[in-house]
Amino acid sequence: MAISSPSHQTQIHIVFVPMLAPGHFIPMIDMAKLLAIHGGIKATIIITPTIAARYNQSSEPSSNSIPISFVQIPFPSDEFGLPEGCETVDTLPSGQWANFGSALKIWQTSVENFIEKMEPLPTCMISDRFIPQVAGIAERLGLKRIIFDGMGCLNLLITHQIEVSKIYETVEESEHFVVPGLPHEIELTKKQIPSFICPVLPSMIEYRDNIKEADRHAYGILINSFEELEPDYIVELQKIYKNRAWCIGPLSLRNKEKKEKAIRGNKAAIDEHECLKWLDNQDSDSVIYACLGSLSKIAPPQLAELGLALEKSNRPFIWVLRATETKLEIEKWMLENKYEERIHGRGLLIWGWAPQVLILSHKAVGGFITHCGWNSTIEGISSGVPMITWPLFGEQFFNEKLVSQILGVGVSVGAKTSIGITSEQTEVEVLVKNEEILEAIEKVMNGDEGGTERRKRAKEMSEAAKKATEEGGSSYHNITMFLQDMVIS
Repeated sequence: MAISSPSHQTQIHIVFVPMLAPGHFIPMIDMAKLLAIHGGIKATIIITPTIAARYNQSSEPSSNSIPISFVQIPFPSDEFGLPEGCETVDTLPSGQWANFGSALKIWQTSVENFIEKMEPLPTCMISDRFIPQVAGIAERLGLKRIIFDGMGCLNLLITHQIEVSKIYETVEESEHFVVPGLPHEIELTKKQIPSFICPVLPSMIEYRDNIKEADRHAYGILINSFEELEPDYIVELQKIYKNRAWCIGPLSLRNKEKKEKAIRGNKAAIDEHECLKWLDNQDSDSVIYACLGSLSKIAPPQLAELGLALEKSNRPFIWVLRATETKLEIEKWMLENKYEERIHGRGLLIWGWAPQVLILSHKAVGGFITHCGWNSTIEGISSGVPMITWPLFGEQFFNEKLVSQILGVGVSVGAKTSIGITSEQTEVEVLVKNEEILEAIEKVMNGDEGGTERRKRAKEMSEAAKKATEEGGSSYHNITMFLQDMVIS
């Protein structure tokens, strides 16, 4: 049922502006569809032509029953020397971060110009925290702006406490410290903190300050999590955001049908029927699914260690590899070592985009080797799959603490240092040996007391996630409260 204004009976119209990275625009598009279905709102999602193509969307309003429109704002790739179609972070070649950042600023200006001309103006704007420039149009037009940053409650609170305490200014690079003011004792090192929290470069300091200034004017925040997952942390966030923090996830659970799961985010590099047929031939909880994210740049020698661990596990596995500049080097290693011959019939390799939610939701999958990006983390939790955690950069070390330490549904491979999202990985030492990866796999996949309890706990969290999104659940309730707030405040 649509939630309308009591005085004017006008439909709520929300404009959504995502960061141009899969971990950000995928959950935001899920959110737009969820809010449109739940509250009968009108949703306008501003994206680039490349993202529209991934979702098979034209520039015309959607013809399906969901009141949602995709608006394509061209991205100035050519103007800044980027390859044609390079409009998202996961398509960015090495050495092009500065150019992408410059193009992103121009794109945000175009977005602002579009919103300014919308008639009538939308009720509010939900924009990604990491594109702070576009937040300015909301303030100038008097629109409520809601923050979305695609991360969980624990991450948000750790970030806040580190920034407020400035503890990073008092510790050495590899020195362990306890993050102050948290419900649990979380120990980190400076090397595991995202660069935007404690930046060194002037450009990053400016970027962080712009984010903080934009956040200061925001009305509230929507979070892709659910209260039962992080109860202590949403309580603390409500204090910070003056009771305007709404957990409305897991957003991935909006995708109910196999087809929805298969096409979510991009066209998969494997036919969904081929993938499901392979999984159907495996025993329950027997398959290891290994995917280290859409942005990871892992050196070929390190990937080789992962490949060896998967082989030594003697279990069926699906291994997702990015088709980046290093693909030829990895393929050469596989050919010289006859890797594909050795794993034939037991290992399924996917080069490119994988239908992750479809795979994780299959009963055959029993373990998930993950980089702990929040999308992957919440998707693993929603599917009830215990995790082998391998954080690489950003907030991923924070998410690992939630999975392995607080929830008890994961085992760490022992990664200690962020490799940096902008790192140009050419010759990098192997940081995690195949023996360490294999040890973590065995702890998750075997049937001893620890593995059994971990799997039981994962299944319980999956059930809690589903209940949260159903009518009467916490996330369902929070969506209703959020939409009502947009009307009456």
